[in-house]
Amino acid sequence: MTDARITALLDDPVRAALTTANRALAQGGPPAWRFLPEVAPFAAIADRTDRAFAALAALIPPDGRVALVTADPVAPPAALTVALRSPIAQMVLDRPAPEEPPGPGHVVLGAADVPEMIDLTGRTRPGPFGPRTIEFGHYIGLRIDGALMAMAGERMRFDRFVEISAVCVDPAHRGKGFAALLMIRLARRIQARGLTPFLHVFADNASAIALYGKLGFARRRTLHLTVLSAAA
Repeated sequence: MTDARITALLDDPVRAALTTANRALAQGGPPAWRFLPEVAPFAAIADRTDRAFAALAALIPPDGRVALVTADPVAPPAALTVALRSPIAQMVLDRPAPEEPPGPGHVVLGAADVPEMIDLTGRTRPGPFGPRTIEFGHYIGLRIDGALMAMAGERMRFDRFVEISAVCVDPAHRGKGFAALLMIRLARRIQARGLTPFLHVFADNASAIALYGKLGFARRRTLHLTVLSAAA
């Protein structure tokens, strides 16, 4: 793959995922796509034309929202209302993941764990997590006294890239290295398959960016998150 092709994919990661490896979780089609609402709010458009924005608006359910991740800021037409704009940092692990530190064993999370996963992500807000988000792939967690206290998993994927997402730890158990432990395990698993881990984080989340940097993730570029709803 050429550097230009890699750049194009990483600069438009949602579209890359929706139209390739995660296509089974998508709805819509050219010129606009989105993940099924129960899976994730992320969407993509082929271009910035009125036709593409109209197709995108048609994919937003009543009282729903979609989130675009783009290389440049988006200026939608009046038919769409901007609910949130935020810069996000895209980070890529392009060197071997660190050796795994000592720590408790994890469990692979499945459909029966979804209510607890939604509860944990709702309390810690690592990003959107819905009733079918687990269908993206491999999620792991740490249980303490039977309760789910930390989790992380694999979300969007395309070509050789796999996104690590939903990294969160119950506030009562922060500072114990659980987030780093789970991320290292996921990163090593991804790299063992010959793939490259990457992630997204709000650009003002300095503590998370510092942690990911210590794990070897390099900040590639700033992307733009735009959350849209249909205008009333």
